[in-house]
Parts: sequence; C-alpha cells; structure tokens
Amino acid sequence: MASTKEQLVIAATKHFFGAAADEIEAAVADESDPRKRITTYLGGVASAMRRNSRAFYDDMVSYAPTAEIYGRNTAQAAQRVHEFIDEGVEAGHFRATDAAFAAQLVALAIDAVQSGVLLERTGLSAADAFGELGDLLLHGLLRTD
Repeated sequence: MASTKEQLVIAATKHFFGAAADEIEAAVADESDPRKRITTYLGGVASAMRRNSRAFYDDMVSYAPTAEIYGRNTAQAAQRVHEFIDEGVEAGHFRATDAAFAAQLVALAIDAVQSGVLLERTGLSAADAFGELGDLLLHGLLRTD
C-alpha cells in the first residue's frame, strides 16, 4: 500500500503499464501473422496511451520515477517489435533486412515520443505517434515481389 502521494503515483503508473502490457500481449497472442502482430502491438500501445490526457503524459515524463517506469516500458516495446520483425523475416513476410537496425529505429522513435521531441515537432499525441509508427514500420517492411 502506498503511504505517500508520490508512492501512490508510482504505484498507479506501474499498474497502468502492467495492465496495458497484459492486454496488449493477450491481443498479440491471438495473432499468428507477424505483420498483424506488429500493428496489433503498436496499436495496443497507442490505445493504452490514448487513455491518458496530455497533462498526465507531461507529468509522467517530467517526474523522474514515473519517467523511469515509462522508459523501461518503451525499451521493452522496442525489444518486442524487434522480435516481431525477426519472426516476419523468418516467415518470409518481410524483406530480409537488418532487424536490429529496424528495432533500433523504432527505439529511437519511441525515445523521441518519450522525450516529447517528436510530439512537439509533429503535433501528434503519444497515442497517435505510436499508431503512425506501426503503420510506417509495417508498410516499410513489406516485400514488394
């Protein structure tokens, strides 16, 4: 049980990300197509982030303990996308590309969302940015033959 306001905020942030991750992973588990796994995953991130106001997001990234929680979760998201890319290349759905590079590109985009730079430069919300990232990543990975 949280005994201070700060501990309550931290506990609520952990709960939010834990519950969102469980929901997203359950949705991804229902998809066998690596293409849909990426869009389902990043769409789930977008949907989860859409539940929060811009003020909540700004507060979360400006308070060090919750920003650290968000940072851990964004790193995990980048790792999951890397796994989905590897699956798609192995299954022949995606062109042979350097999955580590693509995953790092996703990680950089996620970091830019987290820092607010990408949001400021595009005017998108975090939720919309994650949705756009999924669309851009998927269509950039599709085979053209």
